[in-house]
Amino acid sequence: MTQPIISIQNLFYTYADGTEALRDINLDVPPNEVFVLFGPARSGKSTLLRLLNRLSDLIEGAQRQGTILFNGGDVFDRRVNVSVLRRRISMVFAIPTPLPGSIYDNLTYGLRMAGLKDRTELDRRATQSLKQAALWDEVKDRLDASAFALSGGQKQRLCIARSLALEPDVILLDNPTSGLDPLSTATVEESLFELKDRYTIIMVPHSVQQAARVADRAAFLLDGELVETGTAGDMFVHPKDQRTEDYITGRFG
Repeated sequence: MTQPIISIQNLFYTYADGTEALRDINLDVPPNEVFVLFGPARSGKSTLLRLLNRLSDLIEGAQRQGTILFNGGDVFDRRVNVSVLRRRISMVFAIPTPLPGSIYDNLTYGLRMAGLKDRTELDRRATQSLKQAALWDEVKDRLDASAFALSGGQKQRLCIARSLALEPDVILLDNPTSGLDPLSTATVEESLFELKDRYTIIMVPHSVQQAARVADRAAFLLDGELVETGTAGDMFVHPKDQRTEDYITGRFG
């Protein structure tokens, strides 16, 4: 059996106001798959995503119990370099956030911050990431143009490419197509099928329909509880738990 790239064990997370966001989560994520976390609002999906690369550290007063292992190591170990962790487990948010500067600057900023100076390697990473994010053909002749001049769908693919340029192990996608038109959404979704050959993708989708389209494996969360997990074929066709079936069929949520 393939070893999980991420293993979550007995995870609890409570916000400063006492809200229990996650309750006893146990979950293994295999490598090189699109793993989808789905469920209604306030079910804990985005909270779980942010714990994986310790963006949760930015939330004051919250309390965590349990373990998250990445390639066998505890991400919350005091010896972990959080900046390095976030390059290995990279996040793309719902709202595209290009940096001021050119398209090329956006792609190479993180690399330069990490100490990479070689222009040939910077060029290679920029080109490769744009191709992987299905954006190269649209911007290859204007890499010096402002990133703010791109369309909404192009900006989101640029943010994905910016993460890919770091050559992470895991890409976290939090509602990455929620603000995109159907054509841009389809382009982003199509790129995921190619990206999983090299990366592990953990995604919070914007709908059950998207979850069913893109997932290899999925987990249903409800009120901070992991209700069930399984392959996409099982989860969206023959769910084991009545609550999962009710949500998928639109009876609530």
